[in-house]
Amino acid sequence: MKGYRVAVVGVTGEVGKTFLKVLQERNFPVRELVPIASARSRGKKVVFRGEEYEVRALEDFDSFKGIDLALFSAGGSTSKEWAPKFAADGAVVVDNSSAWRMDPKVPLVVPEVNPDDVKWHDGIIANPNCSTIQMVVALKPIYDEAGVKNVVVSTYQAVSGAGAKAVADLLRQTVAFVEELKKRGLSEEDVSPEALEELFKDLPPAEKFPHQIAFNALPHIDRFFDDGYTREENKMLFETRKIMHDESINVSATCVRVPVFYGHSESVSIETEREISPERAREVLRRAPGVVVVDDPSKNEYPLPIRAAGRDEVFVGRIRKDRVFNPGLSMWVVADNIRKGAATNAVQIAELLIKYGLI
Repeated sequence: MKGYRVAVVGVTGEVGKTFLKVLQERNFPVRELVPIASARSRGKKVVFRGEEYEVRALEDFDSFKGIDLALFSAGGSTSKEWAPKFAADGAVVVDNSSAWRMDPKVPLVVPEVNPDDVKWHDGIIANPNCSTIQMVVALKPIYDEAGVKNVVVSTYQAVSGAGAKAVADLLRQTVAFVEELKKRGLSEEDVSPEALEELFKDLPPAEKFPHQIAFNALPHIDRFFDDGYTREENKMLFETRKIMHDESINVSATCVRVPVFYGHSESVSIETEREISPERAREVLRRAPGVVVVDDPSKNEYPLPIRAAGRDEVFVGRIRKDRVFNPGLSMWVVADNIRKGAATNAVQIAELLIKYGLI
């Protein structure tokens, strides 16, 4: 099998490290790894397939010729500046930032949903937002069976989606809370709203979030627009339309950050064009690529973020008739936001490029 020279840009970040893990797990044909990060990470070492590599900075390169594939997860401004340079030198860029997602000249791809869109790339392919990816993987089988008109989705998003500082916020505040409980000699009988208020005052402030994240839920992901929706919520609308090739789909999203380390969860209500029973929905979802149905409430079996963490599938359960939309369905969708929501989806796109002979 032919091997490829693969650059990973942002290799020292959470998604960058996961790129390496997924490339190895899926036996992607990497002939040579080129690990790249910011200047402050220059000289650090990463290990891939048992070999140690030294990290280089983007500014260290005079040319990117000879690189076949570049997996980017280094932020939108970096992608805007550097992705075109890689593409101009012959690489195919799969970018995990939001920089290129809504560019009409750049395909936005989820391999289980719109794989053929990779065929019209011009050097850059965009990886969708993590919350959009798992939702459209679950929506596509329903769409093909019964059509989709409207979607109301509430997300419960893990802190890892906001980066390492966000994970540190949750861990630091949780540890501090437990230590304070022990110091004060409090038991569960002593934990009243008033006691919690006092305990919370002593927690270390969050660095990433505007409010405490431990034992809390923040209905605020990314910046707000004048209409009251956030940028994250708008991504779920416009990216879904682009991926599904259907501008008529409406998506009303409320995106919430919750004190979970890994794994985004979504409550999804769908108005379909045609009637579809929950039983038929389970059947088509079980046959769908990348989907695992976990749906037996009588045994307390439904998707959980702690079970999805470290997995590449999208887990769907709580499938039932919706009480507002008629015809319609409600379901619960969970996936690992760093893997399927970012790194795995990007590597799957790269695998499509090989399948279609595009690199």
